[in-house]
Amino acid sequence: MAQNGNGAMTENVLKVAGLKVAYGGIQAVKGIDLEVNKGELITLIGANGAGKTTTLKAITGTLPASKVEGTIQYEGQEIKGVGSFNLVKKSLAMVPEGRGVFTRMSIHENLLMGAYTRNDKAGINADIEKWFGVFPRLKERASQMAGTLSGGEQQMLAMARALMSHPKLLLLDEPSMGLSPIMVEKIFEVVRTVSSQGVTILLVEQNAKLALQAANRGYVMDSGLITMTGNAKDMLDDPKVKEAYLGEG
Repeated sequence: MAQNGNGAMTENVLKVAGLKVAYGGIQAVKGIDLEVNKGELITLIGANGAGKTTTLKAITGTLPASKVEGTIQYEGQEIKGVGSFNLVKKSLAMVPEGRGVFTRMSIHENLLMGAYTRNDKAGINADIEKWFGVFPRLKERASQMAGTLSGGEQQMLAMARALMSHPKLLLLDEPSMGLSPIMVEKIFEVVRTVSSQGVTILLVEQNAKLALQAANRGYVMDSGLITMTGNAKDMLDDPKVKEAYLGEG
């Protein structure tokens, strides 16, 4: 439990404390603290190479445990060293940078793969229809091989596939990377829609302006350290954030 800005008690979904990650002799993450409370949309912004993706990899157990120091608690339980497969069973899902769709499977088959931890067939079918409603482009192409989709469509599919697991926490790693401006707007529209449905989200993103506009709170990461945190709307107006990340000032 933690207090939010209004003094009310909030429920921690994710709490990272003193996280350090080293590759060889290089310290990529240098002892950061970060928390995500139930129902929040939190963004972690920063320049390329700041350590954002490494942080997500540490959380999701896709780095060797020997490289990771500190504590990573999910729903009050330590998950450092827990394999990513087991985290999916615990309703923690990630959409990786580069999307990672199954290119030789259809859109429909990709969505079924997202639900592989479930066995409620009627519920799975209902969820497929639900996400087809949010992503009509995917419905139009349901039988198409995922590898033939555009980058933006693959990003939509990767998000929908992750949501099929009913995540209590959804991690998004650079969802706008490499997309056209119009597709970036669409992806952020979907992020806001998913958040409004009560899914807790940690969003790692280089597009600081759109990320902060969508988020409740933000963290700025620079050279492996958290250099600033606060209310996302306030951060949009912060001169240092404007100058460094928004191209203003």
